[in-house]
Amino acid sequence: MVTFLDERLWFPDPRKSRDDGLVAVGGDLTVPRMLLAYRSGLFPWSAEPITWWSPEPRAVFEIGGLHIGRSLARTLKKAPYEVTYDKAFDSVIRCCAMVPRRESACWISDAFIHAYNALARAGHAHSVECWKDGVLVGGIYGVSIGAFFAGESMFHRADDASKVALVHLERRLAERGYRLFDTQMLTPTTRQLGAHEIPRTEYLKRLAVAVETPCRFG
Repeated sequence: MVTFLDERLWFPDPRKSRDDGLVAVGGDLTVPRMLLAYRSGLFPWSAEPITWWSPEPRAVFEIGGLHIGRSLARTLKKAPYEVTYDKAFDSVIRCCAMVPRRESACWISDAFIHAYNALARAGHAHSVECWKDGVLVGGIYGVSIGAFFAGESMFHRADDASKVALVHLERRLAERGYRLFDTQMLTPTTRQLGAHEIPRTEYLKRLAVAVETPCRFG
């Protein structure tokens, strides 16, 4: 069943989603609604119309369990990139929006860029950047609430740059005591790096604990 939202700030139970994970349509992309969505186990996936999803099963990285293969380990040892945090959030999301995808249109629309930038200004979205000779060559961004982090998208314009950003992000989350690293749906790349799927019921239980656990990304 799919719920059509109005101006009221609420979401239906994500466990009542359609078989493909679609829970609701409509609403808005304001900071309060976005935060409520992530707290509720949902995330937006399109802006025209706005759609809210909660896939079953859910993909996560276990913090401290990132798989680093030999090639990536060699890159990390060479340290070819300067890595920063929250230095260029807008540039990272705009670069992610330019990544070629099989879909006819990228889901990171101008409305999404505006919405996630607003979350960043509110302290609930963060980025990791990789630089080479002063040029942004890779990065990742996501949403943070308490000890919960939802990885949204990443990009690279140099070898392993997005993976290096992911490794540094995971290390930052481990250092700061984060409890749940959500990656939403499994892809060949995230699977290779150690992501795996868990039942939605388990995800929601872990989420409820994580969002109420005090944590600071910065």
